[in-house]
Amino acid sequence: MTRTNTLRTTVVGSYPFPAWLEFASRNLHQFGSADIEEMIEDAVQVAIQDQLAADLDVITDGEQTRIDFNLSFYGYLDGIEQESEAPRKWGPAAHDQRGKHKITGAVRAKHGLGTVAEFKRLQKLAGPSGKVLKCSVPGPYTLSGRLDPNGIYADRWEVTEALVPIVADELRKLVEAGCTEITVDEPSMSCYAYKEDPFRFVDIFNRTVQAVRGKCFLSTHLCFGNYKGRPVGKRTLAPMLPAFLDLAIDEVHIEMANREFAEIERLSDFAGRMRVAVGIIDVKNYYIESVEEVVFRIKQCLKFVPADLLSVAPDCGLSQTARWASRQKLKNMVLGARAVREEKGL
Repeated sequence: MTRTNTLRTTVVGSYPFPAWLEFASRNLHQFGSADIEEMIEDAVQVAIQDQLAADLDVITDGEQTRIDFNLSFYGYLDGIEQESEAPRKWGPAAHDQRGKHKITGAVRAKHGLGTVAEFKRLQKLAGPSGKVLKCSVPGPYTLSGRLDPNGIYADRWEVTEALVPIVADELRKLVEAGCTEITVDEPSMSCYAYKEDPFRFVDIFNRTVQAVRGKCFLSTHLCFGNYKGRPVGKRTLAPMLPAFLDLAIDEVHIEMANREFAEIERLSDFAGRMRVAVGIIDVKNYYIESVEEVVFRIKQCLKFVPADLLSVAPDCGLSQTARWASRQKLKNMVLGARAVREEKGL
């Protein structure tokens, strides 16, 4: 499935929580189930309204019901026990300040991963907005990173294989629910392509999405990590190529702004196979890109990606960026894309 929107404006998935939601989530014992559902709907409505105010072409629910973009999904899995103690509790933020969930039996998700309910809520609250409604789902390799095989599975690869049918079934259910655009988040694949087999990553990904290929607009998000605003992986596209050109997707989302558009010429490799959503906005930086800068960046990308194959987006999800900055960054991004369309008569 393809989309012909020229220079369409989109987001990866996450959006910053309102301050009151962060406070409430730390004090859930003071709220009843109806109160919590009201808070969730209010938070999603806030995320939707901010995206509509920016006039994005593609919007999400801001992942307001999730812990980070993927951590809440472990609560849907059977066969694991509560997160172990983190090996490091103090000092600068990094992934070793989080523990892992120990696997105790066959990993299952009897009731799915919860994204169908998220999508239906988005449908209800977005109403007749005329926008494309997108849902993001973490891929099996990225999800496997926080699971300790514990001898039940041989290694991370075997855990990943156990997660493939779980994620695949979730994608199928999303399509059945009417979701027409899905991003499968696999930042761990792009982070570790320099030291793992990228062709193996592609095989895992393609088997995961096989059942919904051609039934929805599929994309994946490649970035180098954004844990508390910090990159994690080796920030280069080179190890991903040519393997990642065979990903069974309609669009690839590539982090560029935070890397000062290094390897911009590599965009043409991807554009020969799929649409390219370029990260024009740096979500790790509180510098607000001006409309003129957005215009310049888009024009640079157009040297390597045809306008009818180019989407404009932030580098990554916005959950780690303050809401005041996210609002202005998105607004300027959309205005910049609009200015380029008008100038070039697109």
